[in-house]
Amino acid sequence: MTQQVIRVEDVFKELPLGKTTIHALRGVSFEVNSGEMIGIVGPSGSGKSTLLGIIGGLDTPTQGIVEIDGVDITRMNEDQLTEIRNQKIGVIFQFFNLIPTLTALENVALPIQFSQKRQFKPEKRAKELLDLLGLKDRMGHRPSELSGGQQQRVAIARALANNPPLLLADEPTGNLDTESGEVVLNALETIRNDVNTTIVIVTHD
Repeated sequence: MTQQVIRVEDVFKELPLGKTTIHALRGVSFEVNSGEMIGIVGPSGSGKSTLLGIIGGLDTPTQGIVEIDGVDITRMNEDQLTEIRNQKIGVIFQFFNLIPTLTALENVALPIQFSQKRQFKPEKRAKELLDLLGLKDRMGHRPSELSGGQQQRVAIARALANNPPLLLADEPTGNLDTESGEVVLNALETIRNDVNTTIVIVTHD
């Protein structure tokens, strides 16, 4: 039986702007099953990143339900959301958000060190993921010593550090050239096939 990882039901998001209200999302509903890789596609300003933030527990809907692995995260407090994000959701940002003073290995190991339910030895897990993503010879390099595509693959490895069932990617190739973008997308496909991670990608392209 296919396992449902995401269920979004009748989600609305309203944002006040002066005397007016922006309707960022209007009754969005969909489901994503385990191991699927889907794209949320639309022009700038259409609410894609808002929706991704709500799925990732970084924002709350005005109305509606969001379930991750059968758990309604819209009813959780901040402490509960922090635990869910750490254990069940990996997020890849468009601007990488790597810590500049840490090496690739240290950046990837960091989420494991902060995990309350640690599944892995931080350094061993970080090495395995970086190797999987073709960065075996870049583990000791800091972000400034890596190309954009390499930094994004480090960010992917970091998002996978605690083996989350769900990976959310917000415009993961938006700041990359075509060749680097293809490398990153191929890396995501490899992750989906090898680890059976469910992947949701927000993109305008």
